[in-house]
Amino acid sequence: CSRRNAHISVADIEDRAGAPGMSGTYNPGGEGAPVESLDQLTAYFAAGCKPEAGFRIGTEHEKFGFALEDHTPLPYENGGGPSVRKMLEGLVAFGWTPIEEEGHVVALKHMGASITLEPGGQFELSGAPLETIHETCAEVNGHLREVREVADRIGAGFLGLGFSPKWSLEETPMMPKARYKLMKAYMPKVGTMGHQMMFRSCTVQTNLDFASEADMAKKFRVSLALQPLATALFANSPFKDGGLNGFLSYRAHVWTDTDNNRTGMLPFVFDEGFGFEQYRDWALDVPMYFVKRNNVYLDATGQSFRDFLDGRLPVLPGERPVLSDWEDHLSTLFPEVRLKTFLEMRGADSGPWNTLCALPAFWVGLLYDSTALDAAWDLVKDWTAEERTALRLGAARMGLKTPFRSGTLQDVAREVLAISRKGLNARKRLNGHGENESLFLDDLDEIVKTGRTRAEDLIARFNGDWGGSIEPVFTEAAY
Repeated sequence: CSRRNAHISVADIEDRAGAPGMSGTYNPGGEGAPVESLDQLTAYFAAGCKPEAGFRIGTEHEKFGFALEDHTPLPYENGGGPSVRKMLEGLVAFGWTPIEEEGHVVALKHMGASITLEPGGQFELSGAPLETIHETCAEVNGHLREVREVADRIGAGFLGLGFSPKWSLEETPMMPKARYKLMKAYMPKVGTMGHQMMFRSCTVQTNLDFASEADMAKKFRVSLALQPLATALFANSPFKDGGLNGFLSYRAHVWTDTDNNRTGMLPFVFDEGFGFEQYRDWALDVPMYFVKRNNVYLDATGQSFRDFLDGRLPVLPGERPVLSDWEDHLSTLFPEVRLKTFLEMRGADSGPWNTLCALPAFWVGLLYDSTALDAAWDLVKDWTAEERTALRLGAARMGLKTPFRSGTLQDVAREVLAISRKGLNARKRLNGHGENESLFLDDLDEIVKTGRTRAEDLIARFNGDWGGSIEPVFTEAAY
């Protein structure tokens, strides 16, 4: 990768880019030298290359906060009642450093991890870059323990679901972050479900490293092809507006008409010769959201980063971007797999504690062992763009029962899960009891064996002992 780092040092890029698990850096915007060439934008990605010994695992997960008394969503401010702000301020006692925007605490940072707010108040932990799934699970345990302690004190709870089960858009509060105001205004111009994505969805995500441009391309292709399988395995959003929505992963369905300029399965990733430059060129043509200067978000919705490079951005006439502008722009792209200085797996619904450990285990087993990666590539390399798209659409509605060739996605899942388990066994990363990371796949084994997702279990409960009431979900799906 070093040949691509012309005109800018790797250290400069890495200082800005962070590591797997971090959503991004907090910067006022506009700092640093202007970008002088396209090569510098390509070098941003290349700076992520690292030896296998340096590979790390980042896990991000979101959850819905609600008031225990009446199951309403947590507003940012709420007088004497439970609120998002009280949650953030309460977590400071555990060593988290608050980050403010216009006088509002909107994020926390601590030892390589961050807690941020999604538009509707969804709490997101962007975990630190860790070496093993055992460490990831310890991090999840610690975080949820802290959240539970503060939440209990203020009368709040948190749900592990992929989509808001009850609250309408009108009932969902908006967090005081300037970029969300810009996104909210822009979303209806480019799709019908952007606001649903922003305010009513939750995901769990895994961020993983690559060794070289070729390694990145192979991992990108495998993980993109198999992202619909992750959607099916972790399907956990069958509710909307207090009832069933007709999908197993409504969150995944929402992404199909959010903004097709910046989402989807990216067919060009499977083209011969795909690499950093091809992703760069795609990103350059995705319309912008904003430019940040002196901690102020300037509205650049629909404008071109290519024009920005030429000093022709209407919102900043004559000014050229700095590297943090590129990083900010990349953070507004939402394909099923996203490239930064690492790869982000974005296809899964948020869910209960065990899934927060199972998702990184699933992907690490496939992508961090060379034999497993080869086997996974052999499995998916002849899939067509049409088949990959059909799987994406089908998985949201039918889960593992989605038809594929002569069988179903459940048949694919059996093969893929076996490959992942072998990859984790080969890593030989043991906990204090001598168990390797493959133990975190056990719950997925049961799902694949039965073909029954968590969403289908929730639907059965809703139609059965819940008596058509959504209220029990606030106990059954709470952390």
